[in-house]
Amino acid sequence: MSKPNQQRDLHFSDDFIEAYLVENVRDFVVEDGIVINLDPTPMTVGGRVASVVPPWKSTRLHEAKIASANRIAVIRVRNATNLGGLSLQNNWEWFGNRLEKFPRTSPLYISRYDRVGTVSLNPLSFTNQQETAAGRAEYDIRLNLWWAPTGTDCSMHNEHPFLEIHTQIHGCGRIQKFHDRNETTLYEEITMAPGYTHDPFVHLNEAGVPEYPWHRYFSDSDCVWLAIEFHPLGETALV
Repeated sequence: MSKPNQQRDLHFSDDFIEAYLVENVRDFVVEDGIVINLDPTPMTVGGRVASVVPPWKSTRLHEAKIASANRIAVIRVRNATNLGGLSLQNNWEWFGNRLEKFPRTSPLYISRYDRVGTVSLNPLSFTNQQETAAGRAEYDIRLNLWWAPTGTDCSMHNEHPFLEIHTQIHGCGRIQKFHDRNETTLYEEITMAPGYTHDPFVHLNEAGVPEYPWHRYFSDSDCVWLAIEFHPLGETALV
């Protein structure tokens, strides 16, 4: 059995944001931070009355002890003063440097990626298309942070070759869904506040290919949020 509470900094941890990974978690104290359960098994938070954080969900803890979990990330903003300065760190770059067609006037910044391990899961259960489903596939879990100042339209898109969810770390924003690539076709908004991880809204078609509605993130304040990506390893057929 592996040693409990194996901890390391995530690749995007810096002077502005503390971020670390802990595996084989046992009676681990979190002083302060957003804690994300990065495993298909529940996370148990100790106390006079214990509480459970489901798989792929998150909570904010203050001087709290995690009784048990397989893999977690803990992230917090160290100091919000001059938070926009994080975009000047080596861990960050303007997203337009990675995507040529990205709008030239959008101040959206992306951190370095960090691959934190693999997971075996049934994608149809993950996407809530089937309550219980036989068969599993292997995925690589990849994390990165995003940063945008107040009032940023982070650009509408619908193309991801992977499964994805997000956790709000700082500030408040919205994930907006559209029928078409047009703001007038807005039909749903997911409110994102610190400590919240939304449910997957990706759909797998008959060929097992992820399909997303047109969607975008919109920042109602200065925002930092986490992307959790599940990249298929090898063949995507269920076994």
